[in-house]
Amino acid sequence: MLDGLFQLPWWGYVVVVLAMTHITIAAVTIYLHRCQAHHALDLHPMVSHFFRFWLWLTTGMQTRQWAAVHRKHHARCETAEDPHSPQVLGLQKVLLEGAELFRLEAARQETLDKYGKGTPDDWLERNLYSRYPSAGVGLMLVADVVLFGLIGITLWAVQMIWIPFFAAGVINGVGHYWGYRNFEAADASRNIMPWGILIGGEELHNNHHAYASSARLSSKWYEFDIGWMYIRIMQFLHLAKVKKVAPRIRFDWAKTSCDLDTLQAVIVHRFDVMGKYGQMLKASCKEELSRLQQAYLQYGNEPLMPERLRRWLAQDAKDLQDQEKQALSTVLQHSRNLQVLYQFRQELAAVWARSNASQEQLLRMLEDWCRRAEASGIEALQEFSRRLRCYKMA
Repeated sequence: MLDGLFQLPWWGYVVVVLAMTHITIAAVTIYLHRCQAHHALDLHPMVSHFFRFWLWLTTGMQTRQWAAVHRKHHARCETAEDPHSPQVLGLQKVLLEGAELFRLEAARQETLDKYGKGTPDDWLERNLYSRYPSAGVGLMLVADVVLFGLIGITLWAVQMIWIPFFAAGVINGVGHYWGYRNFEAADASRNIMPWGILIGGEELHNNHHAYASSARLSSKWYEFDIGWMYIRIMQFLHLAKVKKVAPRIRFDWAKTSCDLDTLQAVIVHRFDVMGKYGQMLKASCKEELSRLQQAYLQYGNEPLMPERLRRWLAQDAKDLQDQEKQALSTVLQHSRNLQVLYQFRQELAAVWARSNASQEQLLRMLEDWCRRAEASGIEALQEFSRRLRCYKMA
């Protein structure tokens, strides 16, 4: 019994624990995240129950709790009501105490009632998984010891900390703090790296926040989402049905004016549009931003770093604090080009913010924006406008 049923070389135990934790990651990203929280796909009942059973064994998490906390995160992202925002709580707290933050939010009945609808509520859920959440991880401990002996305790311990650290800590923490952005989503989400293997594709967190209901998290040609690969395999085997994926960005380079198709494409791909606008602004004003940093020193006690200024320029004015608005206004007084580019950014964002306007009114706004941009005398803005006219729906 002390040796267990299987005796492996050291690397064999490493392979076993990596395989087990990878199954857990796949269950979280495919079942809990994409299927249950966002309804991006449907899973065959056999697959769905396997994932639910495996998560009971390896995490003790309840589907309703996980989906509710995650949905609230999207609904209240980067605010005081966000269950785990590093922008509000600090990176260290979310990274190291992510599991505890989850447990605190999952214990709120109000959160479960408001955000937990549509999750499994069958006999097994009521009488086993939700009623005895700790029994599964206890059973997993027994199984690890029986199979591998005393070292099974170590394997079990790694299994138990894998999701709290990587999902609750790294994704919720680092994924909203460090990395690159393909899309200017209305939050601080980042893609940690372009290859989503270790955490099942969840590394592509900015892509997910831009298109939350997409079953595919990869966007660029060089990005890889292993969770999507598994979904495609299950789809081929008729074990999964994809309901929605992020639309591919398409262009009609022959367009010279905006039409309703342009308007729809721009609104659908608004995060991509604003991401490209931010890149254009950064590239065209790099030297000017550095010069303005030096000019700003006489207006405050702290130096204004270019990165902070670029972040302000890429945000909606309504999302800035009063002190930030004042500092930005002071800086913009030193540069006509930045004034124009910033104003045009705010006006472009207003196109899809006018919820009460008709399509024809929004189209006129977009066409007027392009016409004025091309008459601005700023070459980068003119090129951006011409590219904007060419967006089309797939």
